[in-house]
Amino acid sequence: MNAHPGGPAAQGPAASAFSTTDQEKAKSRKGLFAAVGATAVLAAALASAGTYGVVKAGDDGTGYTSGNSTVIKADPKDFADAGTVNWSATAAKVNPSVVSISVRSGDNGGQGSGVILDKQGNIVTNNHVVAGGDRGDDAEVQVTLHNNRTYKADIVGTDPSTDLAVIRIKDVPSLTPVEIGDDKKLVVGQPVMAVGNPLGLAGTVTTGIVSAMNRPVTTSGGNSGGSSTSNDTVVTNAIQTSAAINPGNSGGALVDGSGRLIGINSSIASLSSGGGSGQSGNIGIGFAIPMSVVKNISDQLIDKGEAEHALLGISTQPTEVSNGKATLTAAKVSSVSKGSGAEKAGLRENDAIIELDGQPITSANALVAQVRSRTVGSTVKLTIIRDGKQQNVQVTLGAQPAKK
Repeated sequence: MNAHPGGPAAQGPAASAFSTTDQEKAKSRKGLFAAVGATAVLAAALASAGTYGVVKAGDDGTGYTSGNSTVIKADPKDFADAGTVNWSATAAKVNPSVVSISVRSGDNGGQGSGVILDKQGNIVTNNHVVAGGDRGDDAEVQVTLHNNRTYKADIVGTDPSTDLAVIRIKDVPSLTPVEIGDDKKLVVGQPVMAVGNPLGLAGTVTTGIVSAMNRPVTTSGGNSGGSSTSNDTVVTNAIQTSAAINPGNSGGALVDGSGRLIGINSSIASLSSGGGSGQSGNIGIGFAIPMSVVKNISDQLIDKGEAEHALLGISTQPTEVSNGKATLTAAKVSSVSKGSGAEKAGLRENDAIIELDGQPITSANALVAQVRSRTVGSTVKLTIIRDGKQQNVQVTLGAQPAKK
């Protein structure tokens, strides 16, 4: 699998071609919503994929060990074997909160999915789903609810750098907001469900597991093709899932066994290597934007129509560094911005960053993805190698300058 030629150079031991999932061509119309290529950095050991042996808890709710299995004490509906989850109940709970989105501008059109956030009609989706919906006198965004009723919607705000957007139904009917979950509690192997509008088939549900956490996935041109002129690079600290995700699932829900929203589906792995209009369907590798990022960005878009992003204040390049007898891939600091949080914390050129808040940093993109998942003003702990010695540095993140 080759990296998309329009994306940034791959950082890390492996790279694949990715494409956003919603851009199904509508009735052979021109390619406003043609497939968007993407590149993902699939660095080894980004998620500590330990072996989880899951067995039923005792009557008192405590976990126990059976043989050589390691037991996780958890809510059975969220973490137990997928066969014990009542997926029918989960689907019945979530379906009313997931919508189909149709965007038309001139002769072009496309479809995607969205998730209802509140009773005021705010719906979160991907930026690339609604891109173009606010351009032109004939541009139109429509939302179809699970009961097959369709309403017009306005774009509240978009954030190309995270590929998120919020739209709002104009004449608000009675709505069922989704229950919000916590992606910080997810574990690898946990069963999940994807709900959306793949290939125009509204209300489709698929199940799988959390395949990995903290995957730094990079996509280019999140605004879709056609008349879009934006080429924003999206770097997501993504949830990887085996739940089947296909074109049209973009902007839809990834939920746990209890039906709580843990992520917004955004991209899929593609076996195609060229820049043509064709795109692959599900191959068992899909990606979702974690709920912590979704909530941070959607709250800002609803409040003020735009979002600010955390800034570390350095530029980096890939490197390898010795740590004891081991060699690690890392992000080497190539420059430090004056007045930035990084400068105030004492970061220097040639420092090799190997961890952020305990998460491995195996590439420059992995570092970008971790920083983008944080909020402005938060403090992070960087583990660095400087002059052959490991040390920790506390950095308070600043805000990226607003785009003009």
